[in-house]
Amino acid sequence: MTREAPLGRADDGADVLRRITWWTAALFAVGSSCFALGSFPVYFLNVPGSVVAVTFFVGSVFFTTAGYLQYVLASNPGPRTEDRPQPRWLAGKSRDGDWWAAVVQSFGTVMFNISTFAAISTALSTAREDRLVWAPDAIGSVAFLASSYLAFVLVCRAPWRWLPQSRSWRIAAWNLAGSVAFGVSAVGAFVIPATGDALDERWANAGTFAGAVCFLVGALLLSPRRPEGVTTSRRAGGPPIVERSD
Repeated sequence: MTREAPLGRADDGADVLRRITWWTAALFAVGSSCFALGSFPVYFLNVPGSVVAVTFFVGSVFFTTAGYLQYVLASNPGPRTEDRPQPRWLAGKSRDGDWWAAVVQSFGTVMFNISTFAAISTALSTAREDRLVWAPDAIGSVAFLASSYLAFVLVCRAPWRWLPQSRSWRIAAWNLAGSVAFGVSAVGAFVIPATGDALDERWANAGTFAGAVCFLVGALLLSPRRPEGVTTSRRAGGPPIVERSD
């Protein structure tokens, strides 16, 4: 077994990557909490719409920051051992499935940035709302779904397998469920040009809330555990996780 360095040290790349993993999980958790709050009826029915819109935008910024960190982790594959080189922050060369999942997810988070920022404005016509708010939201939802399913397939090594005993599988499964819920939300949020109303506001809010809760659970599962006698390893379906060595 390998004794890991104290959390406060940053003397090798493995420690840096463990910190990045922790921050990735924390930022995804905060972003998910913002989306859950913004779509919770007690909140959005009792605060100004502009505040709700800002809540979603703030959540999307946390998602984008976490998505970048996940890209960094996917760009630096390999075992987390002592004396590992410092990670590459911009020049990652990995092009495996995890890398592509991280890139597609990051693209989706940027689409959510655009959508939620545009939604802050209260002076959009129906056509502009569909183009500036709904369209990037739909694109982001599709990107999240593609990224999450790719990560899920990488964990399963098949289009579908039931592996609840695997922590990586649970993370991937919760993220995939969250992406499906966000897709449902995007469909319900489409603004009908003739009426100016959402196609189904209940589905839009319920899908956002359910998806955010799923992403929150996935983020909490992702948070590294550091009991004595463990080493870190990288698995498909998300950033590195900590598993017990035998």
